[in-house]
Amino acid sequence: MSGIYVHIPFCKSKCTYCDFASYPREISKADLYFACLYKEIKARAESLKDYLFDTVYFGGGTPSFVEEKYIVGALRQIKNYYKLTDDVEITLEVNPGTLSAEKVKAYKRAGINRFSVGLQSADDKMLRSLNRIHTTEDFLIAVDLLKGENLSVDVMLGLENQTANDVKNTIDLAIKGGAKHISAYALKAEEGTPMYGKYLNGDLPAEDETAELYDFAKSYLEENGFYRYEVSNFAKDGYKSRHNLNYWNRGEYIGFGVSASSFIGERRFTNTEKIDEYTACILRGKVAEIFTENIEGDEREFEFIMLSLRKDEGFTFEDFKNRFGVDFKEKYADKIKAVKKYLDITDTDIRIKPEYIYVQNTIIIYFMD
Repeated sequence: MSGIYVHIPFCKSKCTYCDFASYPREISKADLYFACLYKEIKARAESLKDYLFDTVYFGGGTPSFVEEKYIVGALRQIKNYYKLTDDVEITLEVNPGTLSAEKVKAYKRAGINRFSVGLQSADDKMLRSLNRIHTTEDFLIAVDLLKGENLSVDVMLGLENQTANDVKNTIDLAIKGGAKHISAYALKAEEGTPMYGKYLNGDLPAEDETAELYDFAKSYLEENGFYRYEVSNFAKDGYKSRHNLNYWNRGEYIGFGVSASSFIGERRFTNTEKIDEYTACILRGKVAEIFTENIEGDEREFEFIMLSLRKDEGFTFEDFKNRFGVDFKEKYADKIKAVKKYLDITDTDIRIKPEYIYVQNTIIIYFMD
């Protein structure tokens, strides 16, 4: 199975930590952008006619910020030109400050069956410091509109002056809102964002402090029936994100829109981040790709190892051999030996020990050639 990603680059305001392709002052270009998006969706269909897709994901930006007709139109175009499974998972990212009853009705009629709600914090002061446009009250109103739906909620760790009690309150609010899936992400201050200045000034928690918040969040989530299946993702039974699991299983996916990345047939390609450049390319009947590479040899193996070891379950040696035709334990014997104390290895599979998965990058790097 494969996935479809659709990027919506519009938002009401830019969060202080955001380095994604999102543009608060470009909403006037929405009509042209979506016309080109629909055109790109149709144009790529012929080359993907043999693919079956079981997930569709609308990310951004803020997909729930734009008029619902644009989202409904994009989904209609996908359904017209691509083969989707009967139980396709269709996710829409939502900012609580942009939702309405009319939008929710339109989304559900169109077939959207999973909503990813960006809560981040249950502290309104922290939300303001992040330049989030919503409050905790907005969150409660939004989840009431989405009552009974498959809800995922984002929680952010490592915020300025954040305590374990702040994290507890945020998780409690997410659970109160009906979350079946919770993503607990550590804040990463990317260069070029306002948050990076706070990082340089030492205003953000140190890495070990954030790690402690993460350990607390993991334990508290497990107490409440949410079990980790990937570094930052926790779900109740039956509610793992199928779309994200496809990424971590090194599955194929096609991305539409500004900055969208794709991975098809061992080729990775990414669209331009500039709306004007994207629309100009599409209107001329061209692709809007600014980056493309073919993945070969050991790089394929390392990508699989890197992605699979993010998951609590790791990967099986049988799967590795089926994909790459080599025995993992033989080929990587020296590398396994170097980090053996961090790994759980059985006759059939390998994974990072639960207590080390938060620092998995320092372990995985040993498998890079």
